[in-house]
Amino acid sequence: MPAGAGRHGLPPGRRLCWLLCALAFQLSQAAAPVREEKLSVSAASLPCWMVEEFVVAEECAPCSSFQAKTTPECGSTGYVEKITCSLSKRNGFKSCRSALMEQHLFWKFEGAVMGVALVFACLVIVRQRQLDRRALEKVRKQIESI
Repeated sequence: MPAGAGRHGLPPGRRLCWLLCALAFQLSQAAAPVREEKLSVSAASLPCWMVEEFVVAEECAPCSSFQAKTTPECGSTGYVEKITCSLSKRNGFKSCRSALMEQHLFWKFEGAVMGVALVFACLVIVRQRQLDRRALEKVRKQIESI
């Protein structure tokens, strides 16, 4: 009879493995880059920086509390850069990703990876000790039966 036959669900070790995989997936989703909202296809409703060349007037900077409330571009990343479109000469804001934010997300991801690695290392140690105890018990029983 195969190991685990007759039981309902997964063996306890496999449940834990799936739980940890799901946790790692959730953490990776949290660290994933924020996707820009999809805009309509109509050229009139597109911001000028999507249809023409632009020049960055002010570098990427965090949004002020006023900008966060009034500028929709601040919503996705919390950072904006001021741009000037070449053809239409319009000024506007464009959402951007700062180096500081990228660094923060990188270290957050690294921490999550190290945490998962530590958990799995502990699981390997615990499992190895279980197997060693079983082997020693089996040898002890064989010696006693002689």
